[in-house]
Amino acid sequence: MATRDEIVARERRKLMEERSRVTGAIDRLRDALKVEVDVDSEEGDPDLIEREKNVALLTQLEHKLEGVQTALRSIEKGKYGKCERCGKDIDPERLEVRPDATLCISCQSEVEKLIRRGITPRNEEERQ
Repeated sequence: MATRDEIVARERRKLMEERSRVTGAIDRLRDALKVEVDVDSEEGDPDLIEREKNVALLTQLEHKLEGVQTALRSIEKGKYGKCERCGKDIDPERLEVRPDATLCISCQSEVEKLIRRGITPRNEEERQ
């Protein structure tokens, strides 16, 4: 069984690779969006649809990059693998699948339920 330090080192490498991959994809999308699109008066203009898809993908990638950078900062602070909400350890298997996870499964479930109800979730620290 791997030690906590080995797990953190492995996940740090994954996060660095993911940051590089996502940053490259963001740069390519931004370059693609710099090209002017001649808007056709027709509905369903393929160039305009492609541009809208690229904007949506760019937004998703920027959100992903933010999560990766947050996880890398938590490694630097020595808090990686701790749930931001309850402070308990995040299951190493969860980190294996989602190295940028900041919540344990239990808290993630609770947060998703709150979001579906239209309630903005808060961290434990904010509640006290």
